[in-house]
Amino acid sequence: MTASNTIRHLISISDLTTPEFKSLVNRAAYHKKLIKSKQKPATLPLQGELAALLFTKRSTRTRISSEGAAAYFGAQPMFLGKEDIQLGVNESFYDTTKVISSMTSCIFARVNSHADIQQLCEHSSVPIINSLCDRYHPLQAICDLLTITENFNELKGLKLAWIGDSNNVINDLAIAAMKFGINVSIATPNGIEMEQFIIDEARKITNETGATLELTHDPKIAATDANILVTDTFVSMGEESQTKEKLKQFSGFQINNELTSLAKDDYKFMHCLPRHKEEVSDDVFYSDHSVVFPEAENRLYAAIATLEAFVINKGQFL
Repeated sequence: MTASNTIRHLISISDLTTPEFKSLVNRAAYHKKLIKSKQKPATLPLQGELAALLFTKRSTRTRISSEGAAAYFGAQPMFLGKEDIQLGVNESFYDTTKVISSMTSCIFARVNSHADIQQLCEHSSVPIINSLCDRYHPLQAICDLLTITENFNELKGLKLAWIGDSNNVINDLAIAAMKFGINVSIATPNGIEMEQFIIDEARKITNETGATLELTHDPKIAATDANILVTDTFVSMGEESQTKEKLKQFSGFQINNELTSLAKDDYKFMHCLPRHKEEVSDDVFYSDHSVVFPEAENRLYAAIATLEAFVINKGQFL
């Protein structure tokens, strides 16, 4: 789970027990209620401390929510972009991690590869919060389950349909949804398969919660009777040179009125943003069924709950 016996890091949703993950979602909802009622935390447990944001990839929601979470508990957020520090220029990951962790209370890490997250966890003296890598995106999964709980009274037995690529977002979202008893149907284009380690983890959760994982290459199968429709970019950062080829591969995968007509009448549409029109039509993206902007706001409360659990409470869950 972690590379340290004394420090607990957030790497992926798979690292969390079902009660622990539900605790994070519940605490996110708790802090959202406080903030919406204009209340503040009783104490500022991180006052006088620094929270590092080590970002090698650009960001909107992740940066705002991470800085907001740090400020909420009294910490000073420090953004460390790839142009701001020596990492990758003339300093190693090991040296950089040792230095940053010696002066901060935690590191929000938005990086390229999962190997980068593993290096950070191995050498850091403070908790690492995986704010995105090419394999996982746990903060998005926390916020997405918060969004779903806000829109449905009973989660067990719902159907979540993912129509898109096999990527970091669905790797965590599939596991997160199944932990709540939500059935997951994933439609990817021919030639694109889910990672085997996610399938293996899903089988474990099926035994625990009864939720199921369905894999298909037909978006209509996934969309049929779905309560929640979700997609993401078809061309990830770093794949821009493959844009033409990727868009051809994803032909027929746009979530539009044809696909939504197969879903439940009260379906909700979700997207982690930024969004491109080839992924979802304007008619769906800006419809009353879309919850993409409340979903984006919920990234803040997901970051707050994570900071509370892993940094303030040192890996203990309320």
